Amino acid sequence: MAIMIKNNRQCSPEKSSIFVASLAGLIAGALLISVFHQATNNNYLCSNASTKLTEHTVSPIQLEAILHYATSTVIPQQTFAEISVSYDVLKSLSPCNFLVFGLGHDSVMWNSLNPLGTTIFLEEDPTWIQVVLGKSPNLRAHTVKYRTMLLQSDALLSSYKSEPLCSPNEAYLRGNDKCKLSLSNLPSEVYDTEWDVIMIDAPRGYFPKAPGRMSAIFSAAVMARRRQGSGVTHVFLHDVDRKVEKEYAMEFLCRKYLKNEVGRLWHFEIPRNETASDKFC
Repeated sequence: MAIMIKNNRQCSPEKSSIFVASLAGLIAGALLISVFHQATNNNYLCSNASTKLTEHTVSPIQLEAILHYATSTVIPQQTFAEISVSYDVLKSLSPCNFLVFGLGHDSVMWNSLNPLGTTIFLEEDPTWIQVVLGKSPNLRAHTVKYRTMLLQSDALLSSYKSEPLCSPNEAYLRGNDKCKLSLSNLPSEVYDTEWDVIMIDAPRGYFPKAPGRMSAIFSAAVMARRRQGSGVTHVFLHDVDRKVEKEYAMEFLCRKYLKNEVGRLWHFEIPRNETASDKFC
C-alpha cells in the first residue's frame, strides 16, 4: 500500500469527487452501525418508537476518515467495487479482528470500517509508518522485516515442501526461522490474536529485490488454518493480476476457498485445518 501513496495515481476532479462521495457513504454507514451497536449494548433502544438515543460513542477515527477523504485528492489504491467486497464482510462481522498487510492512505478507511473492533497494520518501511501515524495517530501499525525477495519466488515455491516446518500440519509462525516463508518475527499481539479478516495489499512486489507477498500469503494461510474458534477466516488478496500473487494464492489459499473475484481482488473463506494432509490445497 505504501507504494500507492508514494506514487499517487492522478485522477480527474470529477472521478475523484465521485469516488470520495461513495467512500464517505461507506464510512458513514459504518459509523451508523457503531452507533446502533453501542446503543444496543447499553440498552438505549427499546420497543417504544418514541424512545431516542440519549448518548452514544463514535470513534474519532470515523469522523477523521470522513474529513480526510472529503478534503483529499488522493484516493485509495483499490476501486470502489473492490472496497465494497471487503466492506460487506466487515459490516457483517464488525466488531472483529482485522489484520492489514500494508499502510497507506486507505488505512484510515479500513480502520473506520471496523469501528469497534481491533485493526492492526503491518508495514515494511519504518519511516513511512512515522509519516502516516504523524497524520493519523489513531492507527495501530507495526514494522515487519521480510526475509524474502521477489526474485526468489519461484525457488521458494518449488522448495518449501522440503522443509517440514513449512508443511500444512507442522507450519507455525512465531519463531519459525527454518521456514523462510514464515513471518517469524512479528509483534506478540499479532500472534496472540485470532484474526477474522486479513487483507494482503503489501509488501512491495513489483521489482526483483522487493520483499514480494510470498510470506504474507503463506502466513495468512497458516493463521487461518490454525484458527481455534468457530467460523472461517476471510482473506482478501489484492493485485492478483500479478504472477506471484496468483501462483501463491492457488498454492496456499486454495481455489476451492475462493468465494469472490472483483477486479484485482480475490476473497477467500478459509476454514481451520481439521484433517491431516501434506498439501495446503
